[in-house]
Amino acid sequence: MLGSPIGHSLSPVLHRAAYAALGLTWWHYDAIECDEAGLPGLLDRCGPDWAGLSLTMPLKRAVLPLLDRIDPLVTAVGGANTVLFAAAQRLGYNTDVPGMVRALAEHGVGGEHRSGPALVLGGGATACAALAALRDLGERSATVAVRDPGRAGSLLAAADRIGIDAVLVPFDAADPGSARLLLSTVPAGAADAVAARLASLGTPPAVVFDVVYAPWPTGLARAARTAGAVVVGGFDLLLHQAGLQVELMTGRPAPVETMRAAGQAELARRAGGAGHPDALVLAEN
Repeated sequence: MLGSPIGHSLSPVLHRAAYAALGLTWWHYDAIECDEAGLPGLLDRCGPDWAGLSLTMPLKRAVLPLLDRIDPLVTAVGGANTVLFAAAQRLGYNTDVPGMVRALAEHGVGGEHRSGPALVLGGGATACAALAALRDLGERSATVAVRDPGRAGSLLAAADRIGIDAVLVPFDAADPGSARLLLSTVPAGAADAVAARLASLGTPPAVVFDVVYAPWPTGLARAARTAGAVVVGGFDLLLHQAGLQVELMTGRPAPVETMRAAGQAELARRAGGAGHPDALVLAEN
């Protein structure tokens, strides 16, 4: 796992649990501090004994010109969180999007149960992935609340490539009452004003997906739970995108439940033994 900062990453716990369960005892997975300037040199040092890399911010876009081939989904969302080394080539993939879809499916969103209308909070790389996930769930439009519409060019370009109509609104005007699915891609605390509006609603969104940094639960997640919404958290996304990375790197089905148990145990340990799997959530975006 490459990124900066990276010391908090839960990914090594998830991947190591997977490789142990698969009997791949000679595989190693570590967190490596790496910024955009250091990425080209690190990639050059990855020899034939490397299976792949996981990437978090700020590297998902920076890696694109360094890859030999990229999956069409990477092109659509404008970011890769996975690099595979195969046939002396660097291949780029994005598991965030299908990870979001799987996380929502676990909570009953998808299939015959439509997700929209949808409201996305934020305009960065994770918001682009969220739009692609909504597209895969059958939506053709979404309202996106951003701080500065003048800086939303990358998001609008991604929405066009994805094939979803993104309607921008000012962040301060975000109306949770207009949505059946509220998907927040902003850091913990940034959505507190939206949480306050949500708490006063007679009919809240059916599902609130909060992709967060620690600590958990956020104010938005607490308000959503109090209002009776189904809450999907950052651990759900991290688990499923990691499982998809394991499958890409090993060619074997990921032992998701083993990974889940290992991740929840580590979260409880970091929370001081509170024993609650939601005590701390790390969103690696």
